[in-house]
Amino acid sequence: MDFPDDTPVYVISIAAQLSGLHPQTLRTYDRMGLVSPGRASGRGRRYSARDIAALREIQRLSQEEGVNLAGISKILELQRSNDELRNELGRLRRLVEELGNELESTRAVAARLAQMRGEGRGGDLVPIRQTGVVLWRKQQD
Repeated sequence: MDFPDDTPVYVISIAAQLSGLHPQTLRTYDRMGLVSPGRASGRGRRYSARDIAALREIQRLSQEEGVNLAGISKILELQRSNDELRNELGRLRRLVEELGNELESTRAVAARLAQMRGEGRGGDLVPIRQTGVVLWRKQQD
């Protein structure tokens, strides 16, 4: 049976084995907020696959890179912030694309309306932009 990466399924002893850390180390990391496992109804910690990966990364940073726990905490905080910013950037890019499509559609409608008016006096409606807002003005000869 497959679980999503964030499903808390592993008790602390299994999480310790999977991460290569002592259970007391996992408790310390939980108290420090480096990893926040889920809780079972009896308040026992339950670790997800994502938590196990985070524990392994914490161990790597500590043992291979020589980063202290305060530094690891800051690194993890910055990584979370970076992930949030990436998600927000993606959302804003999609919004800009949607608005661009809407603007093009509006311009096409304006062009059709101008053709329908076609009084031959050069009085077409033309979209203009001021500080990011599309306004309409009557085109002058």
